[in-house]
Amino acid sequence: MKTIRIIVLALGATTLGATLGGISAPALASGKAKVPPVHVEHEDGEQVLVHKGEASFYSQKFHGRTTASGEAMNQNKPTAASRALPLGAKATVTNEDNGRSVDVIVNDRGPYVDGRVIDLSRSAARKLDMIEDGTAPVTVEVKPSEQPTDAARDKVEAKVDQLTPDRPSDRQVAERDERRAGSSGSDKGGSDKVSQSGSGK
Repeated sequence: MKTIRIIVLALGATTLGATLGGISAPALASGKAKVPPVHVEHEDGEQVLVHKGEASFYSQKFHGRTTASGEAMNQNKPTAASRALPLGAKATVTNEDNGRSVDVIVNDRGPYVDGRVIDLSRSAARKLDMIEDGTAPVTVEVKPSEQPTDAARDKVEAKVDQLTPDRPSDRQVAERDERRAGSSGSDKGGSDKVSQSGSGK
């Protein structure tokens, strides 16, 4: 009888661990959340990073915590966390359900949930009208020409080069080298270190 009771308790604990409040916890064989791949699209003669998937937003408990870029997480600023896009990059996030868009700066790493591509500050999520639902299907676009700093643009272009099978043209290389020579060389985009904060949703 004692053996049966132990087995029942073990099964109950396993079931409880698999579901948290009725929400299934993601089963990750590798221990890492699966994220849809970033790809490159051509738009108006420019190569653009595009990431499609689900967006979520930070829980209030992360307000004020240090992000991967070293900045404090601020729910009132248009910022976001991405595992695939460069820190310091400006990205345009479009809610596919309602067509609303918001520009954000990637300053953190996350989210760490299957299928999610970006974690937004509460103010950014509000502009996408996704606060009530908690998540939304989105398209995230990052254009090299719209980056706020030379350092951010260099990171975005490096990511484009990494994802593009063909090497950049001689003209593109020459333009890039010329721009880099004229820049101050300071990296305002932050280093790509991992944050301990993560997603709140």
